[in-house]
Amino acid sequence: MGKQFSTLLSAALVAALCGTASAYTLSGTVTDKDGKAIQGADVKLIKKNKSTTTDAQGKFTFKEETIGLTQARSAGGFSVTNGVLNFTQNGSNPVQVKIFDMVGNQVFAQTFQGSGAVDLNSVIEAQGTYLARVKLGSAQETIRFNASGNFSGSAVQGHKALARLSNDKDTLSVAFEGFDTYKTYLPNLDTTVSIKLTEAGSSVNPGSGDEETFAFGYALKNTPRPSKGCGKNSSINSIGSVENGQKFQINVGGKNRIFFLTLPKNYDNSKPHKVLIANHCMGSKAEDFVHHSPDYDHPTPYYGQQNLDKNGDYIFVAPQGNDNGTWNGKEDHQFVDEMITAMFDNYCVDTTRVFATGFSFGAMFTNSLAQDLQERLRAVAVYATADYNIWLPSAGSGRYDAKNLPIAWMGVHGKRDGVCNYDRAKTSALPRILKRNGKADANGNFTDASSEKPQEFNGTAGHLCYDFKTVDERFPVKWCSWNGEHQWTAHDGSNTSTGQGWQNTWVPEEVHKFFEQF
Repeated sequence: MGKQFSTLLSAALVAALCGTASAYTLSGTVTDKDGKAIQGADVKLIKKNKSTTTDAQGKFTFKEETIGLTQARSAGGFSVTNGVLNFTQNGSNPVQVKIFDMVGNQVFAQTFQGSGAVDLNSVIEAQGTYLARVKLGSAQETIRFNASGNFSGSAVQGHKALARLSNDKDTLSVAFEGFDTYKTYLPNLDTTVSIKLTEAGSSVNPGSGDEETFAFGYALKNTPRPSKGCGKNSSINSIGSVENGQKFQINVGGKNRIFFLTLPKNYDNSKPHKVLIANHCMGSKAEDFVHHSPDYDHPTPYYGQQNLDKNGDYIFVAPQGNDNGTWNGKEDHQFVDEMITAMFDNYCVDTTRVFATGFSFGAMFTNSLAQDLQERLRAVAVYATADYNIWLPSAGSGRYDAKNLPIAWMGVHGKRDGVCNYDRAKTSALPRILKRNGKADANGNFTDASSEKPQEFNGTAGHLCYDFKTVDERFPVKWCSWNGEHQWTAHDGSNTSTGQGWQNTWVPEEVHKFFEQF
C-alpha cells in the first residue's frame, strides 16, 4: 500500500455506523419584520457562488447530494477489521482518507491510488472516538471507530448516517429592494433558517452577519446586538438622584424593587453599550457600590470597573437585595431578569454583553444567577463565593430553574478566607461551572471539564490566575488564588491581613480584561 505508520496507540477494534451521505439541504423563509413573506428576494451562498430567489411564500432551497459508497457500483469497496481499513478501487480516481476527532479537528489526511490498507489506529495520538471519512470519486462515507466491533461497507444495510463532518461552511446573503442586505454565517449548510429583513435605514449598527453562529451563545468578538431601547429616549422615570447615579423603582411580583444606574457621560442612544451589574455583599447596600468613602470593600464605584471604562462603553447598575445586604431566592432572580428587560427597553444596550459581579453574599447571588440566566449573562466574576446561605436553582425547564448551559466564569478567592471557605468554593462552586463548560462534542453538546484542577498560589506575597485548558474557548473559566482572607481587593503585598494593601489590588484590572475578551 505505500507508506506504513508507526503505531502510537495499541490496536483497537472498530465500531461504525454508515449510510448514504447527502451533502446538504439548506432551506429557509424570508419575511419582513411583521412576518409577511417576501417574494423575489435574491438569496446567495457567497463561497459556493450559488443563487436563487424566494417564491410567493418567501421560501428558498439549496440542495447538493453525493452518492454513498454502498450505492456506487463502480467505486469499489472497503472494510474495517481490527482497526485496519482495507479498500479497493476499480477506477482511476484516488482514494481519500481523512480522520477527525469528535470535536471536528482533522488529525490525518492522505490520498492513495489503487487498492491498499490503512491502520487507522497508527495515525492518531490519543485514545478515544474518531471519525474516518473515506471518499472514492464522488462517493463517500464516514466511519466511527473506537474500542470494539468490526465494520464492512459492502455488507451493512439500513444503518443511520452519522452526523456529517462537512467542510460546507458559507455565508448566506439575502437582498431585496428597500431592505438592508442580510448576511449570516452558516457553519452547517444542512439546516433550515428563518430570516426577517429590516427596512433600509431603520436598523441601528447592523452587523455584517458573516460571523460564526451557534445553537447557544455567540462567537468571540461578535457584532453587538442592539436592544429595543436603541434610537429611543428612556421612558422609565428616576425616583431620585444620588452621587454618580440615578435611583429607579420597578414592581416585580407585587413588590417595589430598587436599583441604581449610572450612564457614561458620553452616553449615545445609537451606540449599543455593555452592561455591568454589581451585586452588593452582606452588610452593604446597592448604593454603596455607586459611591462610597474608599475602603477595602468599596475602593471605587462598581467594584472598580467604572474607573477602567475609559471610553464610556458601559452602563453600570446595582440592584438592591434585602436591607441587611442579603439576597433571597427565585424572587431576586426574577427581579434581576426584569431589571435587565427594563434596561433593554429604555437604553441602547448590547444584549450579548451583560456581565455581573459580586463579593461574598453578592458573589453567592451572582453565582446563583449564573445557573439559570445564561441566556442573558455573558460572563460573571465572583469574589469569595461559596455554596451556602444562598438559594440555588434546581434543574428544570422553568424560567428560573437551573439550565444545563455554560457561562464564562471567573473566581477570585483568598486561601485563608475564614468566612467563605476557599476549599469549598474550589471543590463545589468551581466544578459545578466546569461541568457544563467543556469543549463541545461533534453534536454541539458541551462536555464535562470538571476533572481539570486549577493551579494554585502557594506563596506568601503574590497571586496566581489559572485559565482552564479543557473548556470551550467561548466560555472561558479563570481561577485566581492568593494568600488572603475575606476581601475582594486581593493584592500582592506581604501583609495579607484583611483591610491591608487594598489600594494596590490587581482584581479590577484582571476582571476588566476577562470581560473585554468577549
